Amino acid sequence: MRHQRPVNRNVHTEEIGSQKKKWRDLLPIGLLFPSPYRVGMSNLGFQLIYELVNRHPDIVCERIFSPEDGEPPRSIESSRPLSDFPVLFCSIGFEQDLPGFLKMLLQGGVAPLASSRHPEVSAGNPLIIAGGVVCFMNPEPLAPFVDAMVVGEAEPVLGGLLDFLLASWPIIERRELLARMVRIIPALYVPWAYHFDFDGEGRLLDIQVESGWPTRIKRICAEAPQVASHSQLLSPAAEFANLFLVELGRGCSRGCRFCAAGFIYRPPRLWSAESILAAFDRKPAGIDRVGLLGMEMARKDDLARVAGFLRGEGCLLSFSSLRADAVTPELLELLAASDLKTAAIAPDGPSERLRRVINKGITEDDILQSAEHLVAAGVTNLKLYFMIGLPSETEEDLVEMVALVRKVAQRVAVPGRARGRLSTLTLSINPFVPKPWTPFQFHPFAGLAELKGAQDFLRRNLSGEPNLKMMGEKPERAYLQAVLSRGDRRLAGVLMTLAERGGNWRQIFKRVALDPDSFCRRRGEKELLPWEIIDHGVKREYLIAEYHRSLKGLATPPCQTETCRRCGVCHDPS
Repeated sequence: MRHQRPVNRNVHTEEIGSQKKKWRDLLPIGLLFPSPYRVGMSNLGFQLIYELVNRHPDIVCERIFSPEDGEPPRSIESSRPLSDFPVLFCSIGFEQDLPGFLKMLLQGGVAPLASSRHPEVSAGNPLIIAGGVVCFMNPEPLAPFVDAMVVGEAEPVLGGLLDFLLASWPIIERRELLARMVRIIPALYVPWAYHFDFDGEGRLLDIQVESGWPTRIKRICAEAPQVASHSQLLSPAAEFANLFLVELGRGCSRGCRFCAAGFIYRPPRLWSAESILAAFDRKPAGIDRVGLLGMEMARKDDLARVAGFLRGEGCLLSFSSLRADAVTPELLELLAASDLKTAAIAPDGPSERLRRVINKGITEDDILQSAEHLVAAGVTNLKLYFMIGLPSETEEDLVEMVALVRKVAQRVAVPGRARGRLSTLTLSINPFVPKPWTPFQFHPFAGLAELKGAQDFLRRNLSGEPNLKMMGEKPERAYLQAVLSRGDRRLAGVLMTLAERGGNWRQIFKRVALDPDSFCRRRGEKELLPWEIIDHGVKREYLIAEYHRSLKGLATPPCQTETCRRCGVCHDPS
């Protein structure tokens, strides 16, 4: 069954490749995203790569999503199979995408293991280059399956990479090509040139590097754009149809100790209000709903300016979550005009003490006031995001969370009664997963019994509350995420089996003689960690110090990139 071609409503149409030379005269690149079309086409980073690659006059880039009909994956533009593309770019944003990515290769007739592909690159034996957050947070579980990974953000790398591939076309022997590529584009990680030695308990002893290759790969980040990243393609078949997305910045200055994005995107960069407003000029006529990405870390004055502009243009606002201390009168006025019924704030920590542990930087009063203001602005479904299993969590912290939820319910009931309709309070309660490159990378993942006990406690104490819903990820799924996020290339057999046959992942671990607990354990402060093959510029000493500060409940102020030299990213050039 061939893909139905979705209707595209932006100036960058789905016929973008056919407007060039004939397909056979171009370098064809398949852009692979391991999710169905409706999800993948709503991904702003994916759209950005697609647009940047197709700018090149001698390249045609076609999108390939996970098929939902069981058929082999084919490109959206011309319904070509994976085996027609000598080069595949793939976007891996989450650890959970890894089995789906391998399944797409298997379905498309491409050998998933890089070592099993032919030494010479060709259609059917493509050069596979991966990008996305996974590649520069912890690339090791993906390492056996790709030829290279872009370490960092694509904009500063992509142009040179495309020029190099064209200059090398027809492509020569794979390893020679990769060795030449890395000399020209240092922000590439080529896994075959690095060999990891482990002891019997799964501790990394040493990383041996092929002669002439860098010992670590420095992550690269983009400069502030003149026009903020924004939607390139809008399709009614996508998850966020008719929603024009605009990026407000990358990274976050707040320094929440659980948040990998706040560390791997350092230094934090907030796009100027001018570049954000310039992106709105690219919004197609007839699209009046705008989604802002990064509102949780945007400056209040910039948010107020953007909100005022959108209100004047008659645009309606949508967003995923908002910091409890970032609610301004201008924003509330725009929310009311947007008739936005659902909004979310993220206390994250169940108690005031745990919010200090994670360096969240908001208080109970911030949460109560923002909840009340959002409901007064017309929100009828208010979501609160919490984590359980945080470092040093006790039952007293959960008792305080129950009390906080009840206080929120009481506060939002006042504006709800005034308008004649009470709001629904939805709690999203998810297990905490310690991520690489955060101060909590040394901390173990909480046990399943502990997490299930916390969930049971909250259900018992909150189940009778009116207009309250509870949801969240199952501890078993979070456990697998912890294994994948803290794992290494020894997971290849597990991932291959998950992609080929699925099934119970615990049983798969037994068959390959791997202990999943070994990936979730406490890490030593002097222990070599697999993801340290990447160099983010963040000093290990800083992460260790932040970990100790967290356990003492000590706050760390937000990043001040012009003056701060604490973490090592913004080093003093003098």
